[in-house]
Amino acid sequence: MENLLIYLATGTVAGVLAGLFGIGGGMVMVPALAIVLTGQGVSPTIVMHISLGTSLAVIALTSISSTMSHHRRGGVRWDVLRWYGPALAIGALSGAFVADALPGTALRRLVGVSSLLIALQMAFDYRFGALDAMAPPRHPELGVAGGIVGLLSSLIGIGGGSLTGPYLALRGFEMRQCVGTAAAGGIPIAWAGALGYIVAGWHEPGVPGPALGYVSGTAFAGLAVASTLAAPLGARLAHRMSPRKLQLAFAAMLAVVAVEMLRH
Repeated sequence: MENLLIYLATGTVAGVLAGLFGIGGGMVMVPALAIVLTGQGVSPTIVMHISLGTSLAVIALTSISSTMSHHRRGGVRWDVLRWYGPALAIGALSGAFVADALPGTALRRLVGVSSLLIALQMAFDYRFGALDAMAPPRHPELGVAGGIVGLLSSLIGIGGGSLTGPYLALRGFEMRQCVGTAAAGGIPIAWAGALGYIVAGWHEPGVPGPALGYVSGTAFAGLAVASTLAAPLGARLAHRMSPRKLQLAFAAMLAVVAVEMLRH
């Protein structure tokens, strides 16, 4: 019962963050899952794999709820996702198998440093004039960027919003569209990434049941219900805030992500 309450509380926070910032909430779910699973006696060698896989499975649902809320408010650039989305899925699927074979410490630090730099840029509103003056990103750029974001997101168990949002902001998109499009980008990342973790962990011994590969059924249920219900609340908050306040809040969230990544 105690673990279920932890999952429900964590899912609620993750859902609000998903709607507010266009992220999947993995930065909240992964550490919480790691703590609970360790307390249950799960082997340290697979604790992070289960945490990452389960987080992505939850985001697969949360991102749909969040995206629908942003779409109703005109905040999703579907023309961008037409090319960016498939690349996200390919990168995320690849990332699950890379994570199964390699430690992710170096990549976590890379994402942490990148998140911190982006947070500083957004907090001080430093404008990259040369980039802002450029035409919208072309298809090859969207494909490469999507593949990289998908790969990194799958390796650290997030929906990619903390990477997609700043990337689109850097390329001159309006902040609310950055958030909404980032939320929609979490759909291909989460579904492809979760599938990869299910397949990669299918015959892995020591995963507490019920489970599908590296996805814990009990944790998924508690987190998914709470986060899916809470996501529309975050989306409503995002469209009521001024663009500058939303930008500052996004920067603060990225700083938290950076600390979480760098402290491991």
